[in-house]
Amino acid sequence: MVHMTSAGTERSIRHRWWGLAVIGLAQLMVMLDTTIVNIALPWAQRDTGMSDVDRQWVVTGYTLAFGGLLLLGGRIGDLLGRRRAFTTAVIGFTAASALGGAAPSAGVLVASRVGQGVFAALLMPATLALLTTSFTEPRERAKAFGIFSSVASAGGALGLLGGGVITEYLDWRWCLYVNVPIGIVVVIGGILLLPNPPAQQGVKVDFLGGVLSCAGMVALVYGFNEAASAGWSSGRVIGLLAVALVLLAVFVALQAKVRNPLLPLRVLADRNRAGAFLAIGLTMIGLFGLLFILTYQLQEVMGFSPLKTGLAILPATVGTVLVATQVTPRLMPIVSARLLVAPGMALAAAGLLNLGRLQPDSSYAMTLLPTQILVGLGLGLVMAPCINIATNKVPPSEVGVVSAFVSTSQQIGGSVGTALLNTIAMTVTAGMLRGESRSEASVSEATVRGFATAGMSAGAIVLIGAVAAGLLITTDLRKREENAPASDPTEPASIATSGPTRAQ
Repeated sequence: MVHMTSAGTERSIRHRWWGLAVIGLAQLMVMLDTTIVNIALPWAQRDTGMSDVDRQWVVTGYTLAFGGLLLLGGRIGDLLGRRRAFTTAVIGFTAASALGGAAPSAGVLVASRVGQGVFAALLMPATLALLTTSFTEPRERAKAFGIFSSVASAGGALGLLGGGVITEYLDWRWCLYVNVPIGIVVVIGGILLLPNPPAQQGVKVDFLGGVLSCAGMVALVYGFNEAASAGWSSGRVIGLLAVALVLLAVFVALQAKVRNPLLPLRVLADRNRAGAFLAIGLTMIGLFGLLFILTYQLQEVMGFSPLKTGLAILPATVGTVLVATQVTPRLMPIVSARLLVAPGMALAAAGLLNLGRLQPDSSYAMTLLPTQILVGLGLGLVMAPCINIATNKVPPSEVGVVSAFVSTSQQIGGSVGTALLNTIAMTVTAGMLRGESRSEASVSEATVRGFATAGMSAGAIVLIGAVAAGLLITTDLRKREENAPASDPTEPASIATSGPTRAQ
C-alpha cells in the first residue's frame, strides 16, 4: 500500500512538471508574437500594400488588444474554467495566426493580429492561474515560477531572433505560421496533462467594467504610441491620454461600488502586491526599451543583418534564463523577496545607464554586451519573486483576476516603455539635427545620442522602481502559513499538496 501510494505521488509530480512544459510552451507562443514580426515588418508591408502610416498597426493591434482585454480575460477564464479557457484561447490564437500568415491584404493582417491579442488576453491569465494552483509546495513553486518567468522574459528577445532567422531564410509569413504546429501540440498537451478544476460557481462578469478598463487601456497605450510620431504636445495625444485617465478613473470608481467587480480594489490595496505589480511594470519598461534601442542601434548604426541582430540580442536572454532557473529558485527559499527584487532592479538599471556611453563608433563588446548581461541578470532576479508575491495568498475565486493583472503589468509596461523611449530618442535626435547640414556623420551622431538618452531614461525609471520595491515589499515568502489548509479546496488532492506561503 505504501509502495502504491509512493508510485502514485511520483506520477503526480511528473504530471505537474509535464504540465508546466505545456504552460511554458503556450507562454512562449504568446510572448514570441510580441516581437517576432518587428524585423519582418518591411517585407509584410510590401507584400500587403500597407502604407507607412498604417504599418504600425501590425504591432500595436496586437499589444492594444492584449493589454486592454487582460482583466476581462481573467474573469471569463474563471467563468469557463481554467483548462477550458486555456484550450479555447490556444485554438483561437492558432487560427488567428494561420489567418495572418495567409493574409492577402493589410486589413486582414491587422485583423489577425488583433485576433491574436484577444485570445492572448484569455490565454495568459489561464496559464498563470493553472501554474499557481498546480505548484503550492514552496520549493517546487519557486522552481516553477523561475522557469515560467524565464520563458516570459526570454520570449520577446527570442521573437526578434526568430523573426530575423525566418525573414532571412524563409518568408515573413512563417513568423505567423510557426504558431500553428506549436498550438496543436499545446492543445493536445493541455487536454492530456493539465488539471481541470471546476469553473467558479456563480461568477458574474462585470462587462461594463471590462468595457471601461479595455477602452481606458487602449486609449492610454494608443496615446503613448502616437506620442512617438506626433509628439507629447500633440492635441491628439493629449486628448487620448485625457480620455484614458477619465475612463480609468470611472472604472476604479465603479469597482468600488459593484457587487462583483472585475478588479477587486483590495487586490491593489495590499502593499506587497502593489509593489510587485509596480516592479513588474517598470522592469518591463526597461526591457522593452532595451530591445527597441538594440534593434535600431544594431541595424541602423552598426549595419547588422536581421539574423546577426537577433544573435546579438541573445546575451540578455541567456542571462535572464540562467539566473531565473538556476539562481533565483535557490535563493527564494532562503532570502527575503525584497533582497532579490530591489537589487535585481538596481542591477538592470545599471546596465541601462551604461547606454549613456554610446557613441557612433562604440563597439558591441564594450557597450551593448555589458548592458545586456546586467539587464539579463537583474531581470532574472526580479520576475519570479514578483509573480510569486502577486499571487501569494490569493483566494481561489480571485486567482484569475490577479493573474490577469500580472500580465497586464507586463504588457502595458512594455507598450508604454516602447512608446515613451522611442519618443525620447526621436525628440533628442530631432533637436540635435535642427539647423544642421544633416551630413551622414551628424545624423549618425544625433541618432546614437537619442538612443543613449533613451537608455539612461529607462535606467532612471527602473532605478526609481528599485527604491519603490524596496519600500513596499515586506512579505516573507520563506515562512509557511500557520494553520493553513492542506490543499486548495478547488483543486484535486493529487495536485495541491501544501498550503500557501505566509505573508508577513
